[in-house]
Amino acid sequence: MKMYLISDNVDTYTGMRLAGVDGVVVHERQELYDALQKVIQDKTIGIVLLTEKFGREFPDIIDDIRLTYKTPLLIEIPDRHGTGRKKDFITSYVNEAIGLKL
Repeated sequence: MKMYLISDNVDTYTGMRLAGVDGVVVHERQELYDALQKVIQDKTIGIVLLTEKFGREFPDIIDDIRLTYKTPLLIEIPDRHGTGRKKDFITSYVNEAIGLKL
């Protein structure tokens, strides 16, 4: 199984290409949808890396793929600008999940 990147910027794409990960740069909703449909058809791709922007802007597309298909595994990664999450997102997650205050 191989990894595939769907990115919203060329810098992330270039960095992943240097690491040996193939991919595509998309910007619009329909482009993302088409790229994901192409990936689903390719049974050699087991992991799809998506920049976090897609999870924020098009969560319905991402969630639909996650709920409908077992593979590929969709993983959101930060882009070159860093993560869009708050600094204490892990602590907040633990607080919400189990009610434990850290």
